[in-house]
Amino acid sequence: MLITFVRSIILYIIVLIVMRLMGKREIGQLQPFELAISIMIADLASIPMTETGIPISRGIIPILGLLVMHLTISIINLKSIRAREVICGKPRILIYRGRIDEQALKKERFTINELEERLRGNNIVNIGDVEYAILETSGQITVVQKPNKRTTTPEDFNIMPEYEGLAYDLVVDGKVMSDNLQKIGKDYTWLKKEVAKFKMTPEEALLVTLDGKQQIFCQSKNKKGEKGNV
Repeated sequence: MLITFVRSIILYIIVLIVMRLMGKREIGQLQPFELAISIMIADLASIPMTETGIPISRGIIPILGLLVMHLTISIINLKSIRAREVICGKPRILIYRGRIDEQALKKERFTINELEERLRGNNIVNIGDVEYAILETSGQITVVQKPNKRTTTPEDFNIMPEYEGLAYDLVVDGKVMSDNLQKIGKDYTWLKKEVAKFKMTPEEALLVTLDGKQQIFCQSKNKKGEKGNV
């Protein structure tokens, strides 16, 4: 039992490292070759995890081999557009200028109902509102609405919003984010002074953030959050 437990931990760590090295992708954004490798890694890890008679190396070595394969394919994709099209495929337009491309649907084995379902996932209820719908290589559908159906922006009214910038976490769960303090040109003394306005120390704060307008949000670990201007 203890051996199985230890083997499970070791394989979990190996798989976690390998998946981390494969890059940051959501499951729905995986390319076909990435999904295939992910499934194979799961299968390879599960066998030596439960079968103690099988050397753990028989699971680790193939997993590392798949990682090498993944990195190799990724490099080929970066260097060759033609190879990228062969390995990952090409995006296909399913709706072009408001009209459904039946031939494209047949080639991708997409039904009208599936198309409507995907559009609803993009908050499009009426298919007549769509100017373009593009099936990406990851299987996701990108939707471009007709101009009169798109959400208005400040630019449509010749309005120039104020610059908002990026909000920085300065304290997370009582731990001071020194790197972020350095990025905004501040130090611990400044942070302590600002947090003191909320009647606490940085170490007592659950979260402290500073946005582009120099507005501080501060919440203690035990009290309700407060918001103040600086």
